[in-house]
Amino acid sequence: MLGTGLIGLFYTATLHGQRNRDRVEVVYSRSQERADAFAVEYGIPRRSTDLEEAIAHPETDTVVIGLPNDLHEQAVELAAGHGKAILCTKPLARNADEAKRMLDIVESAGVFGGYLEDLCYTPKTLKALRMIQSGQLGDITWARSRETHPGPHSAWFWDGNQAGGGAIVDLGCHCIEIVRNFVGKDNRPLEVMCWTDTLVHPIEAEDNGIALIRFESGAIGQFEVSWTFRGGMDLRDEVAGTEGTLWLNHFLRTGFEAFTSGAGGDYVAEKAETASGWLFPVGDEVSELGYVDMFTDMFEAMDEGRQPMETFYDGYIVNAIIDACYRSAESRSWEPVRLDDWRGRGAPRIARSARTHDGKTVIKEETMPDGRRKLILKDEQSGEFTDVVA
Repeated sequence: MLGTGLIGLFYTATLHGQRNRDRVEVVYSRSQERADAFAVEYGIPRRSTDLEEAIAHPETDTVVIGLPNDLHEQAVELAAGHGKAILCTKPLARNADEAKRMLDIVESAGVFGGYLEDLCYTPKTLKALRMIQSGQLGDITWARSRETHPGPHSAWFWDGNQAGGGAIVDLGCHCIEIVRNFVGKDNRPLEVMCWTDTLVHPIEAEDNGIALIRFESGAIGQFEVSWTFRGGMDLRDEVAGTEGTLWLNHFLRTGFEAFTSGAGGDYVAEKAETASGWLFPVGDEVSELGYVDMFTDMFEAMDEGRQPMETFYDGYIVNAIIDACYRSAESRSWEPVRLDDWRGRGAPRIARSARTHDGKTVIKEETMPDGRRKLILKDEQSGEFTDVVA
């Protein structure tokens, strides 16, 4: 385990949870004090402040990278050189060029590379994906993902040079990959329109951002991210298709609500801002945030000799879309998604199915409050639209 911050804590708690057979044998931290405390807390037999020493330890077969973004490439290079399987937190890198180098390192070394995009593995997301893939929503026309909270826990996130950006590189990476899963990963992202601003925090990076992503099929992806949202962490997704709609709420107002004076406890859920009053706890946080199913997929993929659902290649695509977002925010116009390596099979244009009634095209059919059936029709020759009520 490389890193002892919040993400290292969540990863280790997941791996050591319940009666899990996977164990963290070595932990690395840049702080000896933190390495010692983390090792004691989680029963990890070995700790180190030397990155390569931790990676090269003979008792481990997998390296989990939970480090600041500017250290990912170095850690991947060292781990691949020692022949270890590599699981890297999100975002894969600070930009697409860096991500592509990391992808090339892993593939050249022939080692396993998994992209730890936990929010694609939440129980609700996995169920939604099964519905979409079975055709229950038809062709996906629009997918929206939102992640907002009061801001990250560690200092390095706030440094745009170290992190590679602000709220978009931190939170937008989640939203982009969720959207890609919903519209289909073979559906090439073509261009992006993005707005960013720094509204609240005294930093150089953006603390708010909104973007539209246009895909090859005609589908539109949309994300909203913020480091200035008050009241906890808001994780929501919506999907619209030609045959159905999905609405997902992963964290706030999920049916678990409690009131307390604040006595007896001080932790409610990640990014919660208060421990008193009306609260919105989360039942099993590591499960609801996708960590359990994510690590299950990663280790089963290793055992079965297959690719996981989320790979280094996916991380590279996400970084390329983020790069386009930043270019668009600067140019204030649509910007192309530049992909030097596109492996998708492509996606057909969203189908426009048509049926007729009395020789005219049916635009819409609905049942009125009094039970009558109403059709909106178009005469293709004249272009005239009419109502017919039966």
